[in-house]
Amino acid sequence: MFIFTDDHAVQAIGAYGSKINATPNIDRIAESGCVFTRSFCGNSICGPSRATVLTGKHSHKNGFLSNSSGPFDGSQTTFPKLLRAAGYQTALVGKWHLKSQPTGFDYWEILQGQGDYYNPVFLSEGAEAGESDSTQAMGYCTDLITDKAVAWLNQRDADRPFLLMCQHKAPHRTWAPPLRYLDRYEEQDIPEPATLFDDYQGRSRSLAENKMSIDKDFSYPYDLKIREPVPFANAYEQRFRDNEYARMTPEQRAAWEAAFGPRNEAFLASPPQGRALVRWKYQRYIKNYLRCIDAVDDGVGRLLDYLEEQGLSENTIVVYGSDQGFYLGEHGWFDKRWMFEESLKMPLLMRWPGVIPEGAEQDALVQNIDYGPTFLDAAGLPPDPAMQGESMRRLFTEEAPRWRDAVYYHYYEGGGEHNVPRHEGVRTARYKLIYFYDRGEYNLFDLKSDPNELRSLHDEPGSEAVLAEMKSQLQRLRRQYEVTAGSPERRNAE
Repeated sequence: MFIFTDDHAVQAIGAYGSKINATPNIDRIAESGCVFTRSFCGNSICGPSRATVLTGKHSHKNGFLSNSSGPFDGSQTTFPKLLRAAGYQTALVGKWHLKSQPTGFDYWEILQGQGDYYNPVFLSEGAEAGESDSTQAMGYCTDLITDKAVAWLNQRDADRPFLLMCQHKAPHRTWAPPLRYLDRYEEQDIPEPATLFDDYQGRSRSLAENKMSIDKDFSYPYDLKIREPVPFANAYEQRFRDNEYARMTPEQRAAWEAAFGPRNEAFLASPPQGRALVRWKYQRYIKNYLRCIDAVDDGVGRLLDYLEEQGLSENTIVVYGSDQGFYLGEHGWFDKRWMFEESLKMPLLMRWPGVIPEGAEQDALVQNIDYGPTFLDAAGLPPDPAMQGESMRRLFTEEAPRWRDAVYYHYYEGGGEHNVPRHEGVRTARYKLIYFYDRGEYNLFDLKSDPNELRSLHDEPGSEAVLAEMKSQLQRLRRQYEVTAGSPERRNAE
């Protein structure tokens, strides 16, 4: 069972030591399995990460480089296809976001496009080839996806093994929480990250040009749930409407207004200024983000309870992950894309009875290219030669397993709504090299002495040997993964 969310940061998971929330049901997976402390994506954005999970190949190999790519080439080999061919029942419920119809599944029911939190539209395979039936479901998206996952489990063939991919929209922007949690956290202040007011000095100048700042790039109606005009807001801050509010039933709107109406009135009557306003925006953002996660945690609990009630816990692998990490105010940001730790890290918790001991912690450098090979290995199937990852089983079954000492990253999109430049890089257990190749700029970080990545060492005396070694590692990984797409001009910049 593969439970996958969108933009769930490790710093908002109890098993990873969260200081801002509790996730008791997600933590159940860690307690009976393993937390992967160095789990990373290869391209921190939704569609490309999902394509990598399915294919076991980096973006340049599976062809889905950015969210503007597409549609996903469903004719290529994926791990669900191989499991299905081996006799597994395969099902996908929830977010797909690859601009194509899913392939390799006996059953699928997916959100339309990005999906909505309230009363979302689901697509299912239509009667005619190349078409899909669409149905609006009334209720809250996270709960509905869990309902549909349980419904499929109840009708599956109990005599055959299964793969269920339960993929949530939450906690993706716009962070519209369920009605039952609108008041949760309201009477407390969520701790701020140490780098909320990062000045972006000492690193590439591109950091300061970002468009994902809590201070400057939130929309009052869209992100902060203030539908009333804000007198001091500019047109940029008033852009976008609250599309979730527009989708609600009268009863849902009444509950929403009862929660946010008085809070918004208080804000507009005496709005904070300067850093106090940034702190207010952070609190409004992070509380809604965490409320969305609480609904996910409820759903995880329901699925784990189902496995226990049906006697399936001891022979079912359960994986919890997310397509990438997310900035929860670190560096003043709220999105992903950059190679900095908060979005590079993917949560990965795995319960594998008989293979992974309870309460394990694994610090090997794993990546989303490893998911497919691991699932195939678990089913007793040989590795697919096109997949670039490795099975993670050996990390638990071999005394001194052969494993990688560095991971490769490449963000291809560039510019766009959040103005994050194209870049690639390499991360080892201690160091990280980021290459902003359109500018010919390197940033080098020592994650041991500078875990918040506030000062690049790339041009500091005494760092020459480390810089040379990390450049060599980058070129080695480019050769290993046959990276040829995106920016061949970088070779001339070496």
